[in-house]
Amino acid sequence: MNIRDVMTPNPRTVSPDDSILSAARIMRDEDTGAVPVVDNGRPVGMVTDRDIVIRAVADDGQVNRPVRDIASTNVVCVTPEMSTREANELMREHQVRRLPVVDGERLVGVVSLGDLAVKESKEGRSGETLERISEGVKERG
Repeated sequence: MNIRDVMTPNPRTVSPDDSILSAARIMRDEDTGAVPVVDNGRPVGMVTDRDIVIRAVADDGQVNRPVRDIASTNVVCVTPEMSTREANELMREHQVRRLPVVDGERLVGVVSLGDLAVKESKEGRSGETLERISEGVKERG
């Protein structure tokens, strides 16, 4: 199965200059835990609900700061043609739960561990991926 078959197309995004509050409102409105950070259509980061809580609210509560202050910038991307097996491997390797999907350099979607789990539950790879991601978090924590 390919990423295009399971990804969420055309996700809402923020720019590095948008406020943390803007990202939080998108998360609320879209019922999502992450928003890609894009610059001229190219993914340059990802901001999660956890980033907002840990790096903004818990620090000083200043949610009018730019997203660039708290977003993760080590972005690993996949393409629509990549296999879901490859995406699972990348999630394991980089211990992430979501990957931006790019066509060339332009963001066209997002694929999450949840997307893979729903579409590929018969293969069991997503549970193993989640287990490995969680182990890495426990080791760092």
